Order: sequence, then C-alpha cells, then structure tokens
Amino acid sequence: MASLDISTPLIFKLNSSAKPRKLFSLKYPCRHKHRPSFSLTNAAHTQTALPFSSRTTTPKYKIESEQDPISILNERIRRQHHGKREGSNSKPIMDSEEADQYIQMVKEQQQRGLQKLKGDRVAKEGDVFSYKVDPYTLSSGDYVVHKKVGIGRFVGIKFDMSKGSSEAIEYVFIEYADGMAKLPVKQASRMLYRYNLPNDTKKPRTLSKLSDNGAWERRKTKGKVAIQKMVVDLMELYLHRLKQRRPPYPKTPAMVDFSAQFPYEPTPDQKQAFIDVMRDLTERETPMDRLICGDVGFGKTEVALRAIFCVVSAGKQAMVLAPTIVLARQHFDVISERFSKYPHIKSKAEKEMYLEMTKHGHLDIIVGTHSLLGSRVVYNNLGLLVVDEEQRFGVKQKEKIASFKTSVDVLTLTATPIPRTLYLALTGFRDASLISTPPPERVPIKTHLSAYSKERLISAIKYELDRGGQVFYVLPRIKGLEEVKDFLEQSFSNVEIAVAHGQQYSKLLEDTMEQFAQGEIKILICTNIVESGLDIQNANTIIIQDVQLFGLAQLYQLRGRVGRADKEAHAHLFYPDKSMLTDQALERLAALEECQELGRGFQLAERDMGIRGFGTIFGEQQTGDVGNVGIDFFFEMLFESLSKVDEHRVISVPYQSVQVDLNINPHLPSDYINSLENPMEIINEAEKAAETDIWSLMQFTENLRCQYGKEPCSMEILLKKLYIRRMAADIGIMRIYASGKMVGMETNMSKKVFKLMADSMSSDIHRNSLVFDGNQIKAELLLELPRAQLLNWVFQCIAELHACLPALIKY
Repeated sequence: MASLDISTPLIFKLNSSAKPRKLFSLKYPCRHKHRPSFSLTNAAHTQTALPFSSRTTTPKYKIESEQDPISILNERIRRQHHGKREGSNSKPIMDSEEADQYIQMVKEQQQRGLQKLKGDRVAKEGDVFSYKVDPYTLSSGDYVVHKKVGIGRFVGIKFDMSKGSSEAIEYVFIEYADGMAKLPVKQASRMLYRYNLPNDTKKPRTLSKLSDNGAWERRKTKGKVAIQKMVVDLMELYLHRLKQRRPPYPKTPAMVDFSAQFPYEPTPDQKQAFIDVMRDLTERETPMDRLICGDVGFGKTEVALRAIFCVVSAGKQAMVLAPTIVLARQHFDVISERFSKYPHIKSKAEKEMYLEMTKHGHLDIIVGTHSLLGSRVVYNNLGLLVVDEEQRFGVKQKEKIASFKTSVDVLTLTATPIPRTLYLALTGFRDASLISTPPPERVPIKTHLSAYSKERLISAIKYELDRGGQVFYVLPRIKGLEEVKDFLEQSFSNVEIAVAHGQQYSKLLEDTMEQFAQGEIKILICTNIVESGLDIQNANTIIIQDVQLFGLAQLYQLRGRVGRADKEAHAHLFYPDKSMLTDQALERLAALEECQELGRGFQLAERDMGIRGFGTIFGEQQTGDVGNVGIDFFFEMLFESLSKVDEHRVISVPYQSVQVDLNINPHLPSDYINSLENPMEIINEAEKAAETDIWSLMQFTENLRCQYGKEPCSMEILLKKLYIRRMAADIGIMRIYASGKMVGMETNMSKKVFKLMADSMSSDIHRNSLVFDGNQIKAELLLELPRAQLLNWVFQCIAELHACLPALIKY
C-alpha cells in the first residue's frame, strides 16, 4: 500500500487496490494487550462512534511511557468537564443580539446585588461588608495582605520621620519574608486587608518578599482566574433558569381576600417581600427562585402562605419542606389555621396514607421533612416548593432541592442563609427579599456571655420562672441531657421539666413540644432540634451550654427562639473556660455579642463566611485559591470582577473558517495505514469530531489510541493540527501563520481577554514571547524552528491560552 499524504486533513492518496472494510463502532473497552496509560471513556456514553473493528488487535504503535502533549491536554479537558453531564459542555445557542441583552440583564442583576452588599457602608464605619481593614484594629502579630506587595505580619503603628520632612507622622510597620516595610496610616487604610483563611488556622504558608513582586502578582492572577471561573459558572446557571418557562399565575380577588385576613399590620420590608413574590408568580414566565431572608419572628411565614395560596388556587400542588419534625408540625398547624376558611384546599402532614392522595392530586398542600424528596413521593402537579432553613439539610437533599428549581417555583425562607445562598443573593444571581424591620412590639434580646457557673445558671432560670415564663436549655449533644435534668430537678423540685431530642420517637417528641407550647412544661432541656421555627410566646429565656461547640449561624438561630413577645428576652451563653477555646470560637462569640440589634441575621451570615470556612461556599477546590490571597482580598477581587463582567467575553469562530498555515504535510506510513480498518473513514471521523467540539475530539483520540495504540509521528501531527484548529475556533482565532522567526495569530479577542489568558499561562516561555498588536497575537521566536517543532510550539501555546476558556463568557 502506498503512503498516505496529509496535505490537508481530508485529502489523501490511497492505492486503488485497497479494499474497503466493514465499519464497526467501538462499543466495548479495548481488549488488546498494550493498554494505554490513560483511562478509556466508556463508548456507550461518547458522542462520536468510530469505525474501528470490535475484533482484538495488537497495536503496532505502543503507548510511550511518558505522556505526550495530546495526552496531557486530554487530561486537562477531562478535568474541566468532570462532573458535567453529557452534552452540557456545549454553550447555549444564542444570536449576538440575544447575547447582548443577556449580558446587560446580568450586569443589572449584579449591580443590584453589589448595591445591596454595600448598603450604607460609607455611613457605618467598621461595617461587616467593608473588606479593607482599619490599621488601628490590628494587633501585633496579625497577618495582613497589602494589595500590591502581598502577605506580611503586622508589627505595629508608631511615629516616624519621613524623608525631607521635619514632622513625624504615624506609620504602619509590616514584616515581610526579606525585610520590614513602613507605610503611612492613611495609605495603609486604603491598601490593607486582614488575612483570613478558610479553616481554623490563620497562618499563611509563607510571607511575601519585598524583593519579588512578581511572585505576588502571579498569586493574584491565579485568584483572579479562579474568580472568573466562578462568575462564568454562575452566569451559566442563571441563564439556564432564564431559559425555563411556565405560564404566569392569575391574579384573583380571592388572593386579596386571603391577604386581608392577616391579623397584623405588615412592616415595610414585609410589604415589599409580598410584592416581590407576587410579581415573580403572576408577572414572570420564568420559575421563581427567591430567598426570603428575615430575622426570627419577622413574618417570613406569611410571605410563604400567600405564595402557597396563589399557586394552589390555580390548581397546582405546594410542598412545604422543613428540616425537623418539630418545625414541620408547626408549619402544618399554622397552614391549617390560616386555610381553615377554605375547606376545598386540603393540607396534610406527611404520613404513609397520604402518599397516594398526593400522587393522584387529591392533596393541595403537603408538609413534611426531607422524606418528601424521596422517590416514594410522586406529585401530580407540583407548582411550588417552600424550603425552610435550607442550611439544615444534607448535601443530597440540597441537590434534590436544586433539581426542582428548573421546573417549579421555589421560595426559600431563612434567618441566616447558608453562605453560598447568601453569596448568590448578594451578587444578584438569585432574587432575594430582605425583611430587616422588626414588628413594632419586638424588643432586642439581651445576650449574656460568660464562663459556666451553677449560681448564674440557677439565677437566670429563677428570674424567668418568677415572672411566669418558660425556659429553653440547649446542649450540643444528647449525652448530658438527663444529667442536666437531674441537676435542675434538685433545684426546682416543683417545676415540670422535660427532655427533647431528635432520636426520640416522633410521637413522644411531638407530645413534649405540644405540652411545652401549651405551657404545661416550664423547662425544656433539648439539643439544637429547637433551632428552627419553634414559636413559644411565653418562653423568653434560653440557656446555651458549651457554646463553643455551636456554629455562629446556629447560635443566632437558637437565640431567636426567645423574644417573640413584648417581654424582654435573655440569652445566656455559657462556655467552659476561655483558655480552652480556639481563636475561631472566640471570634464567633464576639460577633454574636456585636449583633444584638434586631435584623442582623443577614449581616451575621456574611461575617460567618469568613470565620467558619470558605469550602462550603464555592466548593473545596477553590480554597487553595483563597489561601493564596486571603478571604477578604479574594472577595474584593470577586466584586471587582462582577462589576466588569462584560470585559471578559470571548466570541468563538466557526471551525471551518480557521486557517492553519504552517506548511507541514507529512505522510502516514503504509504499515500504519494497513493496521487501520478504514483509514479514509477514520480521517473523516477525526475531522467531524474536531468540528463538533474539543470534548468529541478528545474522545475520538482516546478511542483511536485504545484500538490501535499510540499513533506514529505523522498521525500525531495530523491530530495536533485538528486540535489547534478546534482550540483556535473556541477562543476566536481565525488564522495562524508563520513567517521566519515570527508566529502570528489573527483574532477577534479584546486586549483585556488576551491579558487574562496570557497572565494565566503556566509557561513563562510562551507568556513572555506573546504580544497583542491590533487584531493579532504575535510571537517572536529566538530562531526559526523546523516545521514539526514549530507545530508543537503552536500546539502548546494555543493549549495554554485555551486553558483559560472556563474563565471567559462564551456568549
């Protein structure tokens, strides 16, 4: 057989005596002895069916022990697609006008989020949303981040003389790895951030060097690229939601009547939340995904009740999801009472016998715990999901809740949102209504934080009982509840005391809660099962023991169990001994003491993000990027990125329009051609895969190698040309050419996009050789390379630029 000439990817010469062979699709894992070192993508899940034989073949060209450039690129592509369902990597189809409208809409959303974030930060010094640090609040030994120099250790503030001045001014002194720096206090207040890490330790891996500014710039760039990737991911989620459609719900007179039955005068924030939710349901065609963030007792439930009535009146079902039986029972009681005048609307708490009724549409409202998310519960016509305290659910339940958001309206109620939820609300990717004005009769809760003392404990309980009230006594674990009960029974022998926790039978737990609500039980000793939603008007003292074992959001929620009436409420927080507490625990307690005013749950959760860990916000993979610069500076960069979202937009070009003019046309060796089942068909399939997307090309290459082993050099050159064209098309490069020592790339990308791409390149050689000139990217090489080496240089350079694609908006 003659050699195969690859002068273009699809044109080649083949001996006329070559017989066409039967085509097969690769359906099974390869069975030859020489397996490649990389994993095989299951062909049942691939997009590209290849014309390879299913018979066992022994490849003539073996996989080399070292990974070649194509294998390295394929691994990176697989990592980027990890966890995405098949086909989800392809971008939504949009014309340029629609894309412009979408970008503008996202920018408006983000501006609203940023406005909400900033609030009145100028008027309130030391506001939790101000990420820069006041130098006077730092203690000697604290770690700080200087925007332009990097991470150092704060030494102190003292007066010193500046050059050419006879007057001493205050300077901030910061220790770095290779020396001491000083800067005026005014300048420091504009440039310094406190260094916080997403875990208990606050110590950075290393201090920055004053003499090596480049290392800090690289760390900043890494963080910036990580941020850009998060922003793009969020935009794609937001776009997916915007693409969903459902008819708006009708506005009815019955809705007005239902609203009029609310026995209280709504606060201004509550009124706005009512308007927001009704607008979502009756004026929009996209499913609602709204967060109602309101402090305990501020009226979130009424917002949910009106949404439920609107949806159920239109013939749809509503599900109310609560994290505990106690809270589910309370919701059921409130809904039953509020809907008692509407006998045609049937509401049931979750029970076995009601599952069939739900399935056949005989129930309108079903209230329950996470078991409502299970496969046994089938809904006839679900329209609304109300989730109370989403942060209390597990990962799998949260994923199930997220899956509902593409098809039904979702309303989430919480006083302290989980950090990710809060983050989405702040940045405008998720609609949020904030109820921060308390009802007129509410009085702030007095918080007392002290070391545990039996005398203080008895005194606090006695004070509440003497004024006719009831007491919550909360411990972090079930072990110890009975001990406390025995101790209290000795001190208060004539008082009814009971124990409640999540491992009790549900009937016993419900009965205990009912007796406490009716005032028959005066002291309830319990775990944090009472954290959410329990509304006992007469319980106005809460004791929390071993407070250091609770999260900040938990403590805030627990404290909110009291103070529901016009009587002054008290929260007594006891810790064993301050010397036993971690820095993180001490900071958590200090934050809680600061947030004594009503309506601070929203701000508190933002503070908590920095204290108790960053991994829960964006996922663990980002924690390393945060560690590079610290949380506070990371957030500053995040909001800067959000405000310039349209600056990092890449516009791809059609694959067929990309020209690669490098004058390299090798020939496939005849023995390799003989080993292929149908060489012409395989080359055609390679071109089709490249035209589809990079993922398909990766699958094609790996399946080819699995069937026939590592390809010869000439076939590798062909594959590299296909990869170069595909990646160039993705990032907006229309032509690649070489002229002597110069390589040019004609492109439609902006200078800012090029800078982000170039800054994120891991290879200094490639990064330092590239310059942006008008509509071209140019590289001046040290010498004119042989054609095969030149192709390899271009391949690696384009692959590095392409690696930045997940951080760019692709619409």
